[in-house]
Amino acid sequence: MKSTVITLLSISAMFFVSCKTDSSNKSFDELEKMSWLVGEWENKMPEGVLTETWTKSNDSSFIGKTLFIHEKDTIHFEEIVLSQKGETLFYTPTVKGQNNDEPIEFKLTNSTENEFTFENPKHDYPQKIAYKKLNANNLVATISGKQQGKPSSESYPMKRK
Repeated sequence: MKSTVITLLSISAMFFVSCKTDSSNKSFDELEKMSWLVGEWENKMPEGVLTETWTKSNDSSFIGKTLFIHEKDTIHFEEIVLSQKGETLFYTPTVKGQNNDEPIEFKLTNSTENEFTFENPKHDYPQKIAYKKLNANNLVATISGKQQGKPSSESYPMKRK
């Protein structure tokens, strides 16, 4: 009798799990294409050290932190959420001391296996943010757009730590 009850409970549990509709089965393929970004990246320059750290927060988002440190002073700090909403990816940085510390959303406009471009034409600067994977241990992050009415672009090569 005891084994019959356990068998029935096991069957019921398997039936419940197999019939359950779970949002975790939702496809986040666009975000997964950027999984190569997860990890810690660094660029040591004479002006200081730039680090960018990416972690997978959940199925639909990665969390990034960027620091630029000169000697012992933090010159730049930003937090980034890279999220997939529906079929669209969004790169949403919050930069300390800019935009009233409010997040700014950039929408994915172009992607290949090794390169992703996000844009927000209404933002003052940058209007475009791109990441390009050179190989497993090297990437280049580029910000660009118009600054004071003139085209501007800055690239940041980084190596995996």
